[in-house]
Amino acid sequence: MSDAPKATARDVAFDVVRDVFGPQLRGAQAAFDVRARRAGLDARDRRFAAELAYGSIKQRRRIDWDLGPYIGDRRKSLPAAILEVLRLGAYQVRFMSAGEHAAVSETVNLAWRHGHRGTAGLVNAVLRRMLADEPREPQPHEFTSELDFLGTRHSLPSWMAGQFAQSYERMRDAALAGVNAAPQHALTVNALMASRDAVRVELETRGIVTSDSAFVPESLIVDTGALGDDPDGRFWLQGEAAAMPVDLLAPKPGETVLDLCAGRGNKTLQIASRMGGQGHIVAVELDAAKARVLAGRLAWAGATNGAVVCGDAREAVPESRADAVLLDAPCSGTGVIGRHPEARWRKRPEDGAELARAQAELLRAAAVRTASGGRIAYSVCSSDPRECAAVVDAFLAADPSFVRAPLPDRYASFERAGDVVVPAGVEGRDGFYIALLTRRDAA
Repeated sequence: MSDAPKATARDVAFDVVRDVFGPQLRGAQAAFDVRARRAGLDARDRRFAAELAYGSIKQRRRIDWDLGPYIGDRRKSLPAAILEVLRLGAYQVRFMSAGEHAAVSETVNLAWRHGHRGTAGLVNAVLRRMLADEPREPQPHEFTSELDFLGTRHSLPSWMAGQFAQSYERMRDAALAGVNAAPQHALTVNALMASRDAVRVELETRGIVTSDSAFVPESLIVDTGALGDDPDGRFWLQGEAAAMPVDLLAPKPGETVLDLCAGRGNKTLQIASRMGGQGHIVAVELDAAKARVLAGRLAWAGATNGAVVCGDAREAVPESRADAVLLDAPCSGTGVIGRHPEARWRKRPEDGAELARAQAELLRAAAVRTASGGRIAYSVCSSDPRECAAVVDAFLAADPSFVRAPLPDRYASFERAGDVVVPAGVEGRDGFYIALLTRRDAA
């Protein structure tokens, strides 16, 4: 029987950070689930460990800037493990209400376990000096460019801060701050099995408070409480912004609807819910495992009018034309970095340019399968203009049979040059770009 001491919440956070930035480059959430389970943390310690691990991963650039005056050139010679311990301590001091004594003493203990007397003494001295000093905010004059200032202030790569500035304009600052806050949680109600009101009332009896989305009729915003997909198929977790492409596409009972790049099928299920079991849905997914999951979820949701095709959406699509086509294209995912702590450090500035080529091919494939008078909703959860309006503008210039369709009035606050741009992080939403296109009726 092992006499090893039980891992603390700070031990778990340390291990998660090391997993994320170690040679295996593990995902933060997957690493946390494994580490927290092995440690047997109770609910309180689990919440603390998650906040410390995820927060310090997100705020890594800002933390390093905060630490700079206290460790100077010593950073180059510090063991990697002790530098991570310092980051965890600095995060507690600057961003958490962990209690000053515990933040220092427990982090020093962590330094002892991964270093020696000298490194523990360094951690103790640095954290106590940080506590004694007034916290500093980065100032523009301290940086060689505005993007370096914004990237440091909000702990993002400078190029990503530039994308946010270009795409979100006057909402830039709110978005940059928002991706470091808690993301919004929402669910989509399956009208095949329940009404939104009935689900809201039932959840209230379980202590989960929700409110109606102002945009998507089947969406409920989760204000307090936590839950997963309903075992009986009455609702599933889906962000409000992620539900907007189907809302704009507005599939109707009796139509033929094509869902390209369907993934695990949240949007496919939403389409089925809208169609009330009438009409026909074809969902195309390249990944065989995801296609199998999608087929099972259609049955779970009671959607009997859907078929799943496993293959490349540029080729494996039915010959008949659809009244409505959803293309939620593979993208760089910069609009959802708030949900994935390590994502901002894994993206590359060239991702958008590389993906835009495939997105353009997929949009042309969607157009081929769209009937006269039919419509396409093209969406990406990206802030990169190369994946957004640039793809759609080039497509429309090459195919004059398609035009932008009018947007519902309720989306006026998100309208940018005829498309919908949902800024990442604002009110906790994911960042999305959505273009609604229609094929002109044949003469």
